[in-house]
Amino acid sequence: MLTITTAQLEAYRAQTFCLRPELRLRAVKQALDYVNARGFIFFWPIKDALLPSLWTAVAGDRPVADQHDDPGHVTWGWKDEMLARKQWYYAKVLRGKATLISLAVAPYFYALSENFGDPQQDYLDQYAAGLLSREAKQVYEALLREGPLDTVRLRRVTQMASKAGASPFGRALTQLQRDFKILPVGVAQAGAWRYSFIYAPVHHHFPHLPQQARAITRGAARQELARRYFASVGAATVADLRRLFQWKPREAETAVQTCLANGTLIACGVDGVAATCYAVPDAALLAENLA
Repeated sequence: MLTITTAQLEAYRAQTFCLRPELRLRAVKQALDYVNARGFIFFWPIKDALLPSLWTAVAGDRPVADQHDDPGHVTWGWKDEMLARKQWYYAKVLRGKATLISLAVAPYFYALSENFGDPQQDYLDQYAAGLLSREAKQVYEALLREGPLDTVRLRRVTQMASKAGASPFGRALTQLQRDFKILPVGVAQAGAWRYSFIYAPVHHHFPHLPQQARAITRGAARQELARRYFASVGAATVADLRRLFQWKPREAETAVQTCLANGTLIACGVDGVAATCYAVPDAALLAENLA
């Protein structure tokens, strides 16, 4: 079994995370190409979640700066610029955090959601089954009824504009984004900071996404996302995979074992890691790239 050293793994991630200075992203077109190449990345680096991020690919491996004029914050402008252009999918998805997803990969995420065909009915079935909060139902119905709304207007329409309604409203937005029901589609100059996301139902903004996902089984979706994850991070454990996607243990294990069987992943060892790790399939090429 291939054994990967810590130095080799760091060298691999220096490439896939764009940590090397010559690989840093300097334009929004490069950012789009990077998201398409990786399939999905975080917007900010997330503690205890191993995955490339747009911030790191632009600013390097350093904490997100508090100063608004830090050069790394060009990512904020890129994100806002791209919201209405429909060239990538942006929402709070993985771990409930801001995630950028390639449009080619978004159907695999959607296939794992609780959306099964009729966006006007699926959420009612979820609510009846106790899988959707009352506040999330209110927010979703408001967007179905009113069309795109900025956060300030959306809170008013759903009667969650009070201070006490802030937390339930925030949780509702995250739940609906994680389940691919709503997403930010623009920015409005609203609220105290004159900055407010505009939200819309996913099937209104990306009308072809439900149909694109329909033919993808949940097993196939997990296999594709797992393969792309290991390709981004070089090597990792099943536990790492499970923590990122928050899949059930059997779901993560089945995805990895199926990828092993069809040759899209290989088992490997990593220095200092007791558990078996997994990596992209061509062991010789991997070792060469990591050297």
